[in-house]
Amino acid sequence: MSETNASGTPRRSYRIRVEGSLDPSWSDRLGGLAITTSGQFGVKTTTVLEGELADQSALMGVLNTLHELHLPVEALENLSPDASDEAHHEPAH
Repeated sequence: MSETNASGTPRRSYRIRVEGSLDPSWSDRLGGLAITTSGQFGVKTTTVLEGELADQSALMGVLNTLHELHLPVEALENLSPDASDEAHHEPAH
């Protein structure tokens, strides 16, 4: 069961996939999301951030930080059980 934020709404789980690599030490700055990087040197590297965020403001903070780091977002997925009516979003190229 998810925790709730200060306003009483449940925290939501997200998976964000970005192009490029990001050191796991950025986790605290990115809302405590777990950071996993895959790929090989000289080959396209992908980083996945996954975990719960308190609210939409926290999600926007993560997305803004990724933008500031010049890491293009490839996909954003809401993993929360009540998100079944929300689609998997992939930016247009």
